[in-house]
Amino acid sequence: MALPVVAIIGRPNVGKSTLVNRLCRSREAIVHDTPGVTRDRTYQEGYWADRTFRVVDTGGLVFDDDSEFLPEIREQANLALAEAAVALVVVDGQQGCTAADQSIAEWLRGQGVPTMLAVNKCESPDAGLAMAAEFWGLGLGEPFPISAIHGAGTGDLLDKVVSYLPPTEEDEGEEPIQLAIIGRPNVGKSSLLNAVCGENRAIVSPIRGTTRDTIDTTIEREGKTWKLLDTAGIRRRRSVSYGPEYFGISRSFKAIERSDVCVLVIDALDGVTEQDQRLAGRIEEDGRACVVVVNKWDAIEKDSHTMPAMEKELRAKLYFLDWAPMLFTSALSGQRVQAIFPLALLAVEQHRRRVTTSVVNEVLTEALSWRTPPTSRGGRQGRLYYGTQVAVRPPSFTLFVNEPRLFGETYRRYVERQIREGLGFEGTPIKLFWRGKQQRDAEKELARSQTRGR
Repeated sequence: MALPVVAIIGRPNVGKSTLVNRLCRSREAIVHDTPGVTRDRTYQEGYWADRTFRVVDTGGLVFDDDSEFLPEIREQANLALAEAAVALVVVDGQQGCTAADQSIAEWLRGQGVPTMLAVNKCESPDAGLAMAAEFWGLGLGEPFPISAIHGAGTGDLLDKVVSYLPPTEEDEGEEPIQLAIIGRPNVGKSSLLNAVCGENRAIVSPIRGTTRDTIDTTIEREGKTWKLLDTAGIRRRRSVSYGPEYFGISRSFKAIERSDVCVLVIDALDGVTEQDQRLAGRIEEDGRACVVVVNKWDAIEKDSHTMPAMEKELRAKLYFLDWAPMLFTSALSGQRVQAIFPLALLAVEQHRRRVTTSVVNEVLTEALSWRTPPTSRGGRQGRLYYGTQVAVRPPSFTLFVNEPRLFGETYRRYVERQIREGLGFEGTPIKLFWRGKQQRDAEKELARSQTRGR
């Protein structure tokens, strides 16, 4: 059963994202002095007493201005309210009640959603009560004086919040699959998310840096629950100044780390850039499963030979992701966007797959019969005794040999190719660890010494 939603609403710079981090005991929401940092609606999980709920952070609401992003921010707030069990309105106690607060209160009264009022920046308990009293005139119920940055008053606030939440049932289902949408700015990540979800889940704009927070969305596909993580576009480090974009990119890298599978979005018009290669390398380095999605395919003039030719060209530059399936899509038209999920599910299954030692050694024996290990200039030949899978996520194998230095990169790549050809593992990187006899003897001696010392 889906968790009940608490929507955080308010004008810019009243401390909404700080309160979200406080309620969810995290630092996920980007907090910065600049107005308009939060644009899309972003979700985190919170809990209080025996209740668990989802907190949705929204952008700062402004009703008398239709400049850049403000209409889209209002649309995202509307969508947040549509699914909310309660709306928590945040105001600034130090600034007092403003015309913008009154506009938000008037708008909320027509939404039909239960509403609470949090008066933020009330660090002093005595002064906070006086600050909060000014907001009774908004007609949104009792104003709760709080300090989001220090936590004062948030316990009483949460006691009231959970009273609005419907009863929930324990969900015994499996954990959702975490799918991170990764790419440079303006390759169509947010458009892809919207096309997949069938709604305007994220703000889409040709302006670089529109998405700043990592946007979590939960949907059902292929009989599984997926948590989609739309991330900020990642530019070169030297191009990024310290501020909202810096924090957004940092969260994008964290999204890669916590994902089960990454969708690397490439712009079909630009092809593979140096930054795309860096992102691909980061995905492989972190050991994540991956699907490469080539977006804006509708903008390419093509015939029956265009797709194979372009795939060959793209793979030549993404050679370290040669194990990742590639899909040509158009987020604008919806072409093949739902085909992402079968490929992603296969990649996740392979990422978690374990193979018995006997099967691993059948593949290794076959590889040795086709190509023997190299011989050093001194006449020493490498010997591969046996191998075993030691981990999953990603699949990892330890190969026991006489001397790892005798196995150069060329032969190691050959063994990896043979393992892939014999065992599959489409959509996931694999790791090989080469252990020599001296390493094994040292480990055995260490184990003996530890046993004698007990």
